[in-house]
Amino acid sequence: METKLQLHGFNNLTKSLSFNIYDICYAQTEEQRAAYIDYIDEMYNAERLTQILTDVVKIIGANVLNIARQDYEPHGASVTMLIAEHELAPEDYITTEESPGPLPDAIIGHLDKSHVTVHTYPESHPYEGISTFRADIDVSTCGLISPLKVLNYLIHSFDSDILTVDYRVRGFTRDVDGTKHYIDHDISSIQNYLSEDTRAAYQMTDVNVYQDNMFHTKMILKDFKLDNYVFGVNAEDLPEEEARQIHDRLQKEMLEIFYSRNLP
Repeated sequence: METKLQLHGFNNLTKSLSFNIYDICYAQTEEQRAAYIDYIDEMYNAERLTQILTDVVKIIGANVLNIARQDYEPHGASVTMLIAEHELAPEDYITTEESPGPLPDAIIGHLDKSHVTVHTYPESHPYEGISTFRADIDVSTCGLISPLKVLNYLIHSFDSDILTVDYRVRGFTRDVDGTKHYIDHDISSIQNYLSEDTRAAYQMTDVNVYQDNMFHTKMILKDFKLDNYVFGVNAEDLPEEEARQIHDRLQKEMLEIFYSRNLP
């Protein structure tokens, strides 16, 4: 059984989840690159992103106060939601346990005034044939529930080849005796909030600063099938040498993003 803190006033710890999702693609011709960018713009336009964030808000048990969204020219979209506390969920749904969160069919907690945002960045290189799509997502909450509970839903909502995830708890809250608490739940790794199938699908590495309540996890897909990464053609129709070169180019791109450095 969890021991609940008896607080003096409101739990005003700020829990912030920020992560980048990368989708990598090879589009050789100018027409294929344009078609890929058009596909991404349609797949992740402001309307679709609004629905994804609306589902996130439902999962963490909040109400939407305001939505600002924009499709940009020539590419990309942004959505920002201001959210407020929902009526408190039943006691059985409130948990700070270090465990995976749900997919979008359950409200599991309580949220106070804060925000969720998403910004997208599709781009392509005219010579190397590499195109990338990046989505930056931020979920910031105060109160009982950790935004880490939405990770599984968000990862399944995007085609995620590489992810960098940051979680930080900021500020402090006081108990009835006046003692300050700088975090209100146990956490050893972001990985413990991921479902079993997600952990099996990705190679992951952690960089955590426990004394400052800062947690960082990088993720890259283990399984690489070339047909999932070429746009506008079938991998089996490519000459063997060309397919090998594309494979190596894509692998290098993914490793560079994963390690945040250019490779020779």
